[in-house]
Amino acid sequence: MAMTPAALRQLHRIHRQLSDLRERLARGPKQIQAREAHVAKLQQDLGKLHDNAKSCRISADKKQLDLRTSENKIIELRTKLNACSSNKEYQALLDQIAAAEMANSVLSDEILEALEQIDGLDANVATAEEELITVGADLDKVRGELADAAVSIRADVARLEAELTSAEKSLPEDIKSGYDRIVKAKGQDALAAVDDDTCGGCYQQITANMQNDLALGRAVFCRSCGRLLYPAEPPAR
Repeated sequence: MAMTPAALRQLHRIHRQLSDLRERLARGPKQIQAREAHVAKLQQDLGKLHDNAKSCRISADKKQLDLRTSENKIIELRTKLNACSSNKEYQALLDQIAAAEMANSVLSDEILEALEQIDGLDANVATAEEELITVGADLDKVRGELADAAVSIRADVARLEAELTSAEKSLPEDIKSGYDRIVKAKGQDALAAVDDDTCGGCYQQITANMQNDLALGRAVFCRSCGRLLYPAEPPAR
């Protein structure tokens, strides 16, 4: 039993459309996973920024406490100056006061530097929080869009699967097993058009006998790649 080129073209078209739709369905979850990974990375980075800011604040608070403690110690040392009984004792207290004041000057600079660092970290945290909100909103939007698209795609898949089942019923029994085998192996690439006596799948030239069989509507499988062949549609005039 012969198969018309139009019937084989229809089969090939359905296979390609189904493959495209299934690929689109498969891409949806991958797109979501990629965006979820991005959100997770932003959350992780934001957590590190918060930790750094907290650590910097704890360090600055400790230095401010050390500064206050040292300033109180200087006040105590100055009070003791009036009670000194010798020049040596007086000078020793002055040396302690000078050393403490110098240390306090260094500590004050460190505190100022830490406060500036905290301001920078707070700005980075605010920027990271805004980015996380934006990316999170985009993720929710994409989830909704892909969910809506998936409903439509699944409906198209069901329609084409029914169309494919109907089209396959017209396959002659003598080529059904070969067709099933190549579809299982190559999917949408199970068929190929022959143009200028060349297989459109592997680009190998077919024999004269194969060309004659195609012209008579007989089933022809490419000897090189195994695809079920059909004549290419003639160009529109």
